[in-house]
Formats: sequence, structure tokens, C-alpha cells
Amino acid sequence: MEKTEKLKLFKEGFHKTFWVANGMELFERLAYYGQQIVFMIYMRNKLGFSESEAGQLSGIFGGLIYLLPILGGTLADKWGFRRAFNVAFSILALGYFLIGSVGMSMFSGIYDGMDLYWLMMVFLVFTAFGGSFIKPSVLGTVAVTTTSDRDSFGNEFVYVVSAVSCLAMLIVNILLYKEVKGSGPEVVESLGKKIANLFVVLANVKFMIFLLIYSLYWIIFWQEFIIVPYYITDYISVDAPYEIVQSWAGAGAIILLQIPINRLSKNIPTRKAILLGFACSSLIWIIIGISPSIPTIAAGIVAFAIGEMIQAPRYYEYISEIAPPGQQGLFQGYAFLPIAIARFVGDPLGGWLYQSSKAAGKPELVWFALIGIGVLATLLMWFYNIYVGRQEALKTS
Repeated sequence: MEKTEKLKLFKEGFHKTFWVANGMELFERLAYYGQQIVFMIYMRNKLGFSESEAGQLSGIFGGLIYLLPILGGTLADKWGFRRAFNVAFSILALGYFLIGSVGMSMFSGIYDGMDLYWLMMVFLVFTAFGGSFIKPSVLGTVAVTTTSDRDSFGNEFVYVVSAVSCLAMLIVNILLYKEVKGSGPEVVESLGKKIANLFVVLANVKFMIFLLIYSLYWIIFWQEFIIVPYYITDYISVDAPYEIVQSWAGAGAIILLQIPINRLSKNIPTRKAILLGFACSSLIWIIIGISPSIPTIAAGIVAFAIGEMIQAPRYYEYISEIAPPGQQGLFQGYAFLPIAIARFVGDPLGGWLYQSSKAAGKPELVWFALIGIGVLATLLMWFYNIYVGRQEALKTS
């Protein structure tokens, strides 16, 4: 096929709404990860929460972001994706602004006398509800349409940037997004049906064990945003650019290495690729723990990114492989459940680990704990592969 024909096929194979939806998700991710990088420092240094309390708040927010899409997808089906995007970006813009406003002096009179922990909890839950519509709406759209000085202002203003990004996407959605529907019969499941489906998945023991093991993998990932900012500012330098280290190390590795790693790993069997990804990503805390510094932290984040690039594409492939006939869509709908579990459990755990080890005067204990979790996750995935491999061998014999 000639280049001109390929280009024509590429342009005509995607509805323009496809590009609008994916563009909006890029800005939503910018808003989400932009605030996530400064979250723990903002909670502790600006709002006065302990590391443990900040971890609890982060866990609630992150857990709901990845758990609520199960329900958000149902509402998106009922309302249509365009309306769901409008609701999402409206709530996100307001929610991020409210989170940032708590740290702004101009709003101090409004929040005086309030319990900031529970006030922030309300703001975070509200914002997470808005974010829950994004993934189902983007994935649904894709499925249907496929034919300066970092401290000059303060971390609270990062939330203003996130709010503005979401407000901009609300305007883009209103002006450019056109509602799209699939060509097949429309099937809309009720909320009750969604809840019933949850128990269908829970009854599949092998799948649930797989997801729980994966939860350990994501626990070690999210500590990049929980422990790393604290450690850099407390033990390396209060002025160290932890935001740049976190954002550019992983992103740079993905930009440079994603395509070659995909090519090199595409012929590795699915479960072996997942195990290899686990082992590689677990190096993050070994590399950092040997000699904590800016270069080793950057190198550890790169190691994790390489492991993620190896296993992530195969994760969804494997879920499709193990899903019973007629339940592929249902199983894929719960692909984000391990991240939700990791945020609910791992963020409070990370805050508590750091606070406890710092109070004991032994910050190195944090690295030992995280290395242990990474090794445990890799070993459990190895045992899982052995068990499943034997089962498959028995079926074919």
C-alpha cells in the first residue's frame, strides 16, 4: 500500500471525535499527574498534615479515581459520552480549585475553624467522582469511533493549573465533541446489573488472585508519589527539583524506549513478559536503596518505566485470554481494580512507613520495606505462572 493510501486510510479510519476525546484525556492526565506530583508535599508543608494523614487522603482520592469508573461507566452509557465529559470536567475544574484554595491566603477566612482533614476529604471525594467519568468515556468513544522557579507561586497553585486545564477541556467538549453511537444494538446495564457483575468477577478465584498480585506491583509504583517527594526534600535538599525528577525520568524513558521495547518483547509469551516486567520494575527500590540520591532516584524510576513498558500491553492481553466466553468485556472493565486497591492500601501504608522510619531516625527502613514488597510481588507472580502452566498442561494432556 502506498504512503498516500495509508495516510488516507489513517485519516478516514478514525472519526474526528476520536481525536477530540483522546486530546481531552491528555489534558486530563496533565491535570491529574501535575497535582499528584506535589500532593504529599502540599498536604504536609502547606496544610500541616502528617505524612500518615497525607497518605490516607491520597489513598482515598487515588483509590476512588480508579474504583468509581465501574459506576461512572454505567452513567456514561445512560447519559451519552458528551454529557459525561461535561459533568466530569465541570466537577474536576471546581474540585481541583477547591483543593488548591485551602492553601491560599485569600480564602483563609472561609476555612478558619473548619477541620481541614475532613474538609479536604470532601473535596477529594468530590473531585474523584468527576474523574471517574473520564476513562469510561474515552475508552467508549475509542471503541465506537475506530473506523521558571518551581516555588515562586506555591504548590497550591498547581491545583489552579489543573483546574484551568479541566475547564479548558470542558469548553473543548462543549464546542467540538459530537455524540457518537455504535452501529450495533444499544445495551445499557443498570446500576444493579453492574453490582451483580462485580460478584461474577469475584467468583473467579484465579482472576482475583491475579488482580491481588498485581495490586502489589502498583503499590510499589505509587510510592514514587508518596515517599520520593518527602525523602528528596527532607534528606537530599529542600530545594531539589523533585517534580522534574519524577515527571521527566519516567516520561523520558517511555518516549525514547516504548517502541523498541515493544519490538523486543512482542514474542515473549504473555505470562513470562508480565513476570519480566515485575522483576524489572522491582529494581526501582533496590537501585534507590543502595545509595539514595537524585541520580539513583531517576535511574530507579527509569527501571520501573522499562518494566511497565514490558508488562503493561500484555496485561490486557492476558485478561482477555483468561476471561470466560462471553465475559471478555466484563473482565476488561475491572482492569483498573488493582490500581484502586493499591491506592486505598498503598498510599496510607507509604505515608505511615515514611513517618515511622523518620521518627525512628532510620529512613533506610523505607527502602527495605519497599524492596520486600517488590520481591514478594515478583515471587508471587512466578508461583502463579507455575501453577497456571501446570493447569494448562493437564488440560492439554
